Amino acid sequence: MPRIRGASIEEHHDMVWADLADATRQLLSERDYDSINVGHIAARAGLARNTLYNYAPDKNALIVALTERAGRPAVEKVAAIAERTDEPAADRIRVIVEAVLDACSDQILQLMFRPGASDSLTEKGPDAPLHAIVVAVEDLIREGAARGEFREVGDVRLTVELLSGVMRAGAERIGRDPDAFSATVGAAQEIILASLADSPR
Repeated sequence: MPRIRGASIEEHHDMVWADLADATRQLLSERDYDSINVGHIAARAGLARNTLYNYAPDKNALIVALTERAGRPAVEKVAAIAERTDEPAADRIRVIVEAVLDACSDQILQLMFRPGASDSLTEKGPDAPLHAIVVAVEDLIREGAARGEFREVGDVRLTVELLSGVMRAGAERIGRDPDAFSATVGAAQEIILASLADSPR
């Protein structure tokens, strides 16, 4: 029977997932994504290849699972920010933009923006890795409009989908040039808030 690390099976699995994530990040810093296979990831994580298949049946499934796990802290952070209803909606949007772009600097989450990324990573809807963030932002925009802080948006879902393009461009820019993080965050905040601002009467 394989040796169990941690105090429980669940803790053991969490530790293995952390090892797989670290191994993937290390490999991504050394070589092109397409040249990495599950054997490389398993070896770097200190796992037998057959053991890795207990966690994911193939490379694509492994990367999707790692992306979902890597995105969880950002999802939780955005939910907490969105719930700070004593703060202006614009301030919360500003903080969310920075938090999401910071999260997307992670090499694993950057795989969502890679040309030719699989549909499992780029799909929209409830199964998308960061879908909960999209929902939180939609609700925040509705709240801001109801409070008179934002203009009335006819189709909130479409608006957020279009604004997601700004965030994607920002994440891609940060992936290419990490030193551009602050400037990219500032530009994204400016564009997004300008698009939501209530017109002066």
